[in-house]
Amino acid sequence: MTRVTAAAPAPGCQVPKPRADAVRNRERILAAAREMLVEHGAHVPFDEIARRAGVGNATLYRHFPDRVTLVHQVVLYVMDRVTALAEDALAEEPDAFAALCRFAHAAADERIGALCPMLSDDFDHEDPELLAASAALNEVSERLMATGQQAGVLRADVAVGDLMIALSQLSRPLPGTACLDAAPFVHRHLQLFLDGLRAPARSELPGAPVTFDDLKQKTM
Repeated sequence: MTRVTAAAPAPGCQVPKPRADAVRNRERILAAAREMLVEHGAHVPFDEIARRAGVGNATLYRHFPDRVTLVHQVVLYVMDRVTALAEDALAEEPDAFAALCRFAHAAADERIGALCPMLSDDFDHEDPELLAASAALNEVSERLMATGQQAGVLRADVAVGDLMIALSQLSRPLPGTACLDAAPFVHRHLQLFLDGLRAPARSELPGAPVTFDDLKQKTM
């Protein structure tokens, strides 16, 4: 689910659809930028992003004229894709805990940890597109967790924010290392975390369940 933004058309004018190659290039740039922002931080050079995406610098700048625009669109890209993953898991998995596990592992592969390092002080946290994407992700994630709790397979003392914190932490490279190909470790330790969410609970958790709003106050 990739956003393509455009100016509003003049009355009576028909806006041409983006060319297929332009859409593919945009998707490749966003995917490459997401990976490199996770690995190297928000100030990774544009030419490095273009190189990983397999496009020229001119193509990158044609789609994303500055860093603020690119970061904004990467955040929306990640949120849209993770929201779609949750919808698919709910629709296609008859078992509520299996749906949660499918979503969590797929979201980790999307490198959802890319969001945190990009949400800096100069990021527009009140942007209408961002607020809409955040609300959509919150709504479907809440449904995913509620489905598991209503089925009695997910412990009652957890909330969406608990899951998102774990996903964010596990989908980043290990600090202070060049361990970029960490997918096998990510999924192993993510499953350990997910098993800890199963009901009945085997321990009492400190503090209160972390909601999506709690998480937004700290990160967005």
